[in-house]
Amino acid sequence: MTLLNCLLSAWYGLPFVSPNNLLVSTVNGTGSAIESVYVLIFLMFAPKKEKTKILGLLTLILSVFAAVVLVSLLALHGNGRKFFCGTAMTVFSIIMYGSPLTIMRLVIKTKSVEFMPFFLSLFVFLCGTSWFVFGLIGKDPFVAIPNGFGCGLGAAQLILYAIYRDNKGQKRAGESMEMTKSNGKTHEEKPSSDSFQSQV
Repeated sequence: MTLLNCLLSAWYGLPFVSPNNLLVSTVNGTGSAIESVYVLIFLMFAPKKEKTKILGLLTLILSVFAAVVLVSLLALHGNGRKFFCGTAMTVFSIIMYGSPLTIMRLVIKTKSVEFMPFFLSLFVFLCGTSWFVFGLIGKDPFVAIPNGFGCGLGAAQLILYAIYRDNKGQKRAGESMEMTKSNGKTHEEKPSSDSFQSQV
């Protein structure tokens, strides 16, 4: 989702889509390159089942981006193009910022911040806040609205971290881990990696 957000934001910031927003393109173009590396590394080392799943999602993401590009180039002009691309960027930015909600739910459930890294939460807050201010100054709702959401969500993560920081690394029996017996030995069952995938 971050890759799709960066691609759409980079497209939105181009002069023929949204004038005077070249900084948005520059930052998010760089973000697209970094996120592409993340995805490639994941695909290199992921189990076969996960690799197939992520390849499917990657295909879907690139298809959505291609559709936005083609529609904006072939069917729209001026303010209509800006509105269409800005709306697409806003929707997927909010989805991206909302992806850690599963981790926040886990933190509340387990009362542990083990799976919610502090610096990731901090920079979600800082990134959302800075772009929110940038959008307000530039009077650009397509930048301000999704990043205002990100600012609020980042703040919520930091609040959760402050509440449960002393419980980091502790497991609550029956919640974050379950003790089972198999072949006379005790095993720990950790939460599925799928629960944390959106945060990564």
